[in-house]
Amino acid sequence: MSDLSLDADQLDRYSRHIIMDEIGPEGQARLLGSEVLCIGAGGLGSPVLQYLAAAGVGTIGIADDDVVERSNLQRQVIHGDADVGRPKVDSAREFIRRQNPDVTVRTHETRVRADNVESLLAEYDVVVDGSDNFATRYLVNDACTLAGVPFAHGAILRFEGQVATFEANDGGPCYRCLFPEAPEPGTVPDCATAGVLGVLPGTVGCIQATEAIKLCLDYGETLDGRMLFYDAEDMSFREVSIEPRPDCPVCGGGIESVHDVEYEERCAI
Repeated sequence: MSDLSLDADQLDRYSRHIIMDEIGPEGQARLLGSEVLCIGAGGLGSPVLQYLAAAGVGTIGIADDDVVERSNLQRQVIHGDADVGRPKVDSAREFIRRQNPDVTVRTHETRVRADNVESLLAEYDVVVDGSDNFATRYLVNDACTLAGVPFAHGAILRFEGQVATFEANDGGPCYRCLFPEAPEPGTVPDCATAGVLGVLPGTVGCIQATEAIKLCLDYGETLDGRMLFYDAEDMSFREVSIEPRPDCPVCGGGIESVHDVEYEERCAI
């Protein structure tokens, strides 16, 4: 695309992108033509949606079946006190529309399940997984890997977070290459029982948004093949390599459909 596809308001709004040689008007036009699905509009989804919209990602999908609760407001920064009781997808859509009129918002007020994930993915170029449970996390990995859709993973708990990107390309690893199955139910607490530092999802979600934008631009090196661990308590980052497993049932070609997996317990093949 050329800069002729950007109007005067867009040239002004995205000027700090446009003056970057690595992005320029062509890259900004590419962002405006991109379609990204954010799974979850909570702690991780909030900064992801905020920065994708600000960057001018032209179509943003939001998949979430939850409503805003007052206990969310300590970390889910796109929702406000007046949104308590509203579907998160509606509150998030309203926030994005106020922020950037260039963005088309598609809302999917549903839990992502094996019977709808394939049709959801078919509409998007990139996925950002901001889910808060193992069943959805493994489902997103399996569905994106099988469909060849790149996705940015994130997870948070207490003071710690993790981020990885899986480009779903031939020869690359997937989430199951590092964690073949989910832990036993009840062995890992969630944020509702163990808590989470309110600012933590902002840091992790911003990294996910950065990865998604780079995927849309097809520029830079992503976290594909690496998982980044962040500890806010001692302000440290460490990195773990993710090697492809030849016997991985998903990226190794062992299964052909998410319907071959039981996602309710240990997400086992």
